Amino acid sequence: MRLLQLFLISGVFFVSSVIGFGVDPALRISVFDELTLGEGFDGVTQVQGFHSESRAFHFQGSSREVKAPVEVSEQMVHKLRGKNEFTVLVTLKQDHLNSGVILSIHHSEHRFLELESSGQRSEVRLHYRTKGQQDHTEVFPYSLADDQWHKVSVAVSASHVILHVDCNRIYERVVEPPYMDIPEDTSFWLGQRNAAHGFFKGVMQDVEILVMPQGYISQCPDLNRTCPTCNDFHGLVQKIMELQDILAKTSSKLSRAEEKMNGLDGCYCERTCSVKGVVYREDESWTDGCRNCTCTNGTVQCEAISCPPPQCPAGTAPAYVKGACCKECQPVCLFGGRELVEGDQKAVRDSAGRCLLFECRDRTMHRVVPSEPCPELNCPESEQIALSGRCCKVCRGHDFCSEGNGCMENSDCVNLEAGDCCVCKDGFRPLRDDNAYCEDIDECAEGKHYCRENTMCVNTPGSFMCICHTGYIRIDDYSCTEHDECLSGLHNCDENALCFNMVGGHSCSCKPGYTGNGTVCKDIDECADGFVECDSKSTCVNLPGWYHCECRDGYHDNGLFSANGESCVDINECKTGRNTCANDTVCFNLEGGYDCRCPHGHNCTGDCIHDNKVKHSGQIWVLDSDRCSVCSCQAGQVMCRRMVCDCDNPNADLFCCPECDPRLSSQCLHQNGLLTYGSGDTWVENCQQCQCLQGQVDCWPLPCPPVDCEFTVVPEGECCPRCVTDPCQADTIRNDITKTCTDEHNISRFSGSSWIKHGTECTLCQCKNGHICCSVDPMCL
Repeated sequence: MRLLQLFLISGVFFVSSVIGFGVDPALRISVFDELTLGEGFDGVTQVQGFHSESRAFHFQGSSREVKAPVEVSEQMVHKLRGKNEFTVLVTLKQDHLNSGVILSIHHSEHRFLELESSGQRSEVRLHYRTKGQQDHTEVFPYSLADDQWHKVSVAVSASHVILHVDCNRIYERVVEPPYMDIPEDTSFWLGQRNAAHGFFKGVMQDVEILVMPQGYISQCPDLNRTCPTCNDFHGLVQKIMELQDILAKTSSKLSRAEEKMNGLDGCYCERTCSVKGVVYREDESWTDGCRNCTCTNGTVQCEAISCPPPQCPAGTAPAYVKGACCKECQPVCLFGGRELVEGDQKAVRDSAGRCLLFECRDRTMHRVVPSEPCPELNCPESEQIALSGRCCKVCRGHDFCSEGNGCMENSDCVNLEAGDCCVCKDGFRPLRDDNAYCEDIDECAEGKHYCRENTMCVNTPGSFMCICHTGYIRIDDYSCTEHDECLSGLHNCDENALCFNMVGGHSCSCKPGYTGNGTVCKDIDECADGFVECDSKSTCVNLPGWYHCECRDGYHDNGLFSANGESCVDINECKTGRNTCANDTVCFNLEGGYDCRCPHGHNCTGDCIHDNKVKHSGQIWVLDSDRCSVCSCQAGQVMCRRMVCDCDNPNADLFCCPECDPRLSSQCLHQNGLLTYGSGDTWVENCQQCQCLQGQVDCWPLPCPPVDCEFTVVPEGECCPRCVTDPCQADTIRNDITKTCTDEHNISRFSGSSWIKHGTECTLCQCKNGHICCSVDPMCL
């Protein structure tokens, strides 16, 4: 509660500092001032802006290079580097349907921060790198390219993003946090992505980056902030993680100190052995469960106890006794024709249906009087189970193990229908027939391991490890080689193939969704080749390395997102109001559509309602919002379609039919600078759909089907995430900080935290929603 009050106080202080005293210059990046815009930049001229308090510049043409010099770029990037909270501000008037970049901070092909406005698709796009070193694009459907002035701000606070337009909160989302460890030789561009692409056309004013949350308050002072930001919360979580790490390191140091102190015991005259907190002297022996152990030169050596078959006299029977490994002769009682050993209980019912409980003691069955009544069960009678050893019934699924069991170390208790049993853990074998005692299997000594060339098998409790010989590097968990051709790039695998390093060479295999011999791989068009059979209510859409069954018009997904489109269900246009039936007709829902019917006895006009206007039956018109779409009213229904392009017609509208534009100025250059596309051409590049329109290239992320799962992974060479059940394979998880992990020091770790495993230098462990995933860095070995 005190922390929350502190956050609220700091939040109020932040607002007052912005509104009352302005923004600290150390937190402000005024892009126009830093670039000294207006001095020597072709294609940029100073003009009248939205207001007269600061300069405004008109960006035009496609031959400009508004790029910050190296030293200026480093000054601006330095303020952003490593920050989790910042706000991008701009006041702009973008040309109608222009698609261009407002500002871009990128290194090579990786965009660390880029704000883009697409007039072609009416989208605002935020490009950045995630903490998982993945390129990410957050798309906000909104049109800025309407030749009107707009105030725009994008505020980022850790995983929290808010888009304001004209001081109105348009979108608020939780996203993957950005990775802002920006390299030093990063480029800073204004009004374009680079010298060839993403040219913004229009006027910009007040382009700023504020290294603080809720920076939109400086643009729109009437907006206020009263709550802590996501970054405040993430900062608190990070501090707790750091404290956990300090605690773990301190515990490790204490543990090593204790080990050294224990080692001092043997410095005087002998080396001792410490087992489960008990110190044994040299040659001292003891029994540990079903093993006889001896301390030899400071090392514990154990061997399994061999139990001879007991020769029991009459009136006794062999049975396990608590604390003993072998069966011992125990007195028996005869009850109902069955033998019961000492301590066994049996429940019977008398003629009146009452339950009577008896216990075998001193060869005689004694009645046991319960000290308290049976507890009330919270399950239906059909789910209640009667047990032979007690009078009280239990619910099906009862946890017998929690009542106490005889399963010892390396053995797990497993609940059964009417009791429990012991099962040895993986990598262990039973020492007696009830599995209560188990011993480790030495896979290395018994040859039950998978270690291959150039490795040495090392036994571990319940498993084993394959350690590379000195001078060799790891291929996988079981084999090592002298040289990794895949890692060094000295291979001939296709970019859509997986490289597998092998002893003496490598092999190539096409990624899922591609076909070929590994050196040449081509995308499998699952839709065209008939590999996929989408439901009748959906249509197949091919993607690089994959496919997607997309709901047809008139259908939408019910939220289950089945792969074959079975989750597509009909949209009731009549109930949702998504119909164009006029007032004198009645809407009837149909599968995948609707019908406008005239009531019996009426003479209906067949008119339509479109954009709250009446359109007469047979009327044809062009959409106000899209001059390339033609609509018609037919018997109460509006039918719209794209204008048919006839490139032989000299009067063809080149805006609607860019493929008919023969001008060289309307062609586009591919990102690699080697290919040229005509206006209207489309292509896929780096998981983006790109289109050339009248000399401008616009790219947007390929559509991916939604995934509703806890752990996802994007397979190499593919663009869309897939669900996985193994958290250690996932590269993206929905972190739930309530699902913690317990490390080797019994310290709780939040989901998302990582640490170096105790006793190792190269094993990095991470908590993923309650699951601990550890991996060895081969380059560290």
